[in-house]
Amino acid sequence: MARRFLTLSVTIALVLCGGLSAAADLPKPIRVILVGDSTMASGSGYGDALCARFVAEAKCINLARGGRSTSTFRQEQRWAEVETLLRDGDAFSATYVLIQFGHNDQPGKGERSTDLVTGFGPNMSRYASETKALGGVPVLVSPLARRTFKGPYLKDTLGPWAEATRVAAAREKAAFLDLHADSIAALQAMGQKEADTLAVAPPEQEPVSSNPNGVEVVGAPKRAFDYTHVGAKGAEFFARMVQAELTAAIPSIKPYFKP
Repeated sequence: MARRFLTLSVTIALVLCGGLSAAADLPKPIRVILVGDSTMASGSGYGDALCARFVAEAKCINLARGGRSTSTFRQEQRWAEVETLLRDGDAFSATYVLIQFGHNDQPGKGERSTDLVTGFGPNMSRYASETKALGGVPVLVSPLARRTFKGPYLKDTLGPWAEATRVAAAREKAAFLDLHADSIAALQAMGQKEADTLAVAPPEQEPVSSNPNGVEVVGAPKRAFDYTHVGAKGAEFFARMVQAELTAAIPSIKPYFKP
């Protein structure tokens, strides 16, 4: 009896040790924080759809907010919330901060606008450097293209801001996702009619741009349909695009996405 008890005890100990070893082999979770404007925010952008593509071992937090620029996101203390999260990152093997602005930094946005050279570029660089200083991994994302066509051709209204984002990423040695180039290529390939299906709601009538340059007019009446924000179909479409760019730029993050 004593021998059987000893054998059983050893067996249980081995099982427990094996279980502990297996648990220890599990990858430490990661965290992904999304920072940006309405094209990334809940209800109007792709951010929530991107978060939904991660497995449970990746905590994804969408802090993007509509109408924000590189300056107002900081002025409203929203960046301070990101810094607080970064200071409390011991539970994660890495915290990736995806940062995407541009739409509201353009001219015509009132106090939200920033100068492309002296404001927007340095602001993006500062976000990246502060992320690194707090132990995070900055990922700069060029702005999502507007779905505004002139005849059969998509109008590029955000090219300079996309290039400034690329320059800032290179300066800070940060990962860069060229969502702008990817979205332009995809939208041009599908054409206006199919691009319209990515909107929050279908057009009530033949869509007419409120501004010849494709830039939203401050104070103009809002419609459910527009050329900037995305509904469920658009969110899923661009979330997959960002996932492809992110896994190419940072291969180690690939296992944290669902198959």
